[in-house]
Amino acid sequence: MGSFIDVHPDSHFSYNNLPWGIFSKEDGINRVGVALGDYVIDVKALYEAKMLSGPLLGKLGSCFAQDALNNFMSLGRPAWLEAREVLRRLLSSSEGALRDDVDLRSSVVLPKDSVEVKLPARIGDYTDFYVSKEHATTCGAIFRGPGHELTPNWLHLPVGYHGRSSSIVVSGTSVKRPRGQVLPAGATQPIFTPSKAVDFELEMACFIGPGNTQGEPIHVDKARDHIFGVVLMNDWSARDIQKWEYVPLGPFNGKNWATQISPWVVSPEALEPFVCGAPRQEPPVLDYLVEGTRSSWDINLGVELLPQGWQQPARVTTSNFKYMYFTWAQMIAHHTAGGCNLLPGDLLGSGTISGSLPGQRGCLLEATWGGRDPLLLQPGQEATTGSTGRTDEARGPAASRVYLEDGDTVILSGFCQGPGYRVGFGECRGQLLPCPAGQKG
Repeated sequence: MGSFIDVHPDSHFSYNNLPWGIFSKEDGINRVGVALGDYVIDVKALYEAKMLSGPLLGKLGSCFAQDALNNFMSLGRPAWLEAREVLRRLLSSSEGALRDDVDLRSSVVLPKDSVEVKLPARIGDYTDFYVSKEHATTCGAIFRGPGHELTPNWLHLPVGYHGRSSSIVVSGTSVKRPRGQVLPAGATQPIFTPSKAVDFELEMACFIGPGNTQGEPIHVDKARDHIFGVVLMNDWSARDIQKWEYVPLGPFNGKNWATQISPWVVSPEALEPFVCGAPRQEPPVLDYLVEGTRSSWDINLGVELLPQGWQQPARVTTSNFKYMYFTWAQMIAHHTAGGCNLLPGDLLGSGTISGSLPGQRGCLLEATWGGRDPLLLQPGQEATTGSTGRTDEARGPAASRVYLEDGDTVILSGFCQGPGYRVGFGECRGQLLPCPAGQKG
């Protein structure tokens, strides 16, 4: 059984998915919705039509009249499951309440091109982790050389830092090249200048549902009940600013200028068919991070780069979420271990997601080996390093990149492949604009 709405098998937003988001129509008012194929389902309109019924939704359904998902996130898994089942029933091919009501259907089932997507929640706090062993190993080899890839703490805890929630933007938003302090090669004094090393980072992020009381940690085996859903994330980075500033307290201006997420939040229930094993952890982690059942999700990930003026992007990276060394449950348990309280709508980033092969590196810092090996790009083709790349003039112009240039558009994508359907995240897309005129150093 499927939906009465036709959905292409390659669509990220299948009837098995139904991800949550916030959108607006011409009136500019934020509304709760779910994505289905080429349409957005106006959940607020369903609520106003008294179509959302159930033991919990009957009492708590007013959360669908809000301008963000925070209230719905706070209700917890029983309410999320009930809402999902009600929507699946209303949208199924065997149910006529919505299908056969022409007026209601026209107000609820909206072409996606007729709406504007927004951030799905009011994000109070944002934490970014660094939990891909392959990414940490490659970066360590670039910066510290062979034999010193991982810092002594890395295998024992999910390393993280607190980011800036105010500069999180939704897919489709352009960002401006930042300006900051850098130390030029061979110099002894820094200069204040536009960054010359702007990078993307292929990440995913989870939204927190119910939080915890300050001083009461979340047990690792209960942490999954606090995950509302998952999005794609590009943590835009200025590597030259980051390199100069990060000792001793970590990234600051090199990362706080822009972080971008996809608009549709995919639920753990939609991802359940794609559960897979997580990497073995050796040496064993401390008891508070030991999971009774350790698992991850098999999510295919990729990054494409579209230089200004090109009609077709080049593929830069192919990776998978299942490579992550620490799980979301471990990140949440560690985040709250000292008593930190998470709140509904908080965002936790995974850190760059890389594989072990050159084509699986989740940022340009890795892919170019710190700028040593420029990438050769050609429309519709996978990027190669400058030393081995070949061009095909029939496919269009070639370009090389060490870091991003003004006008470049970065496109993150991700999906799980089921039998005849996909559960996907759509795109996380953003264009890099020139640095605005500003103060002198």
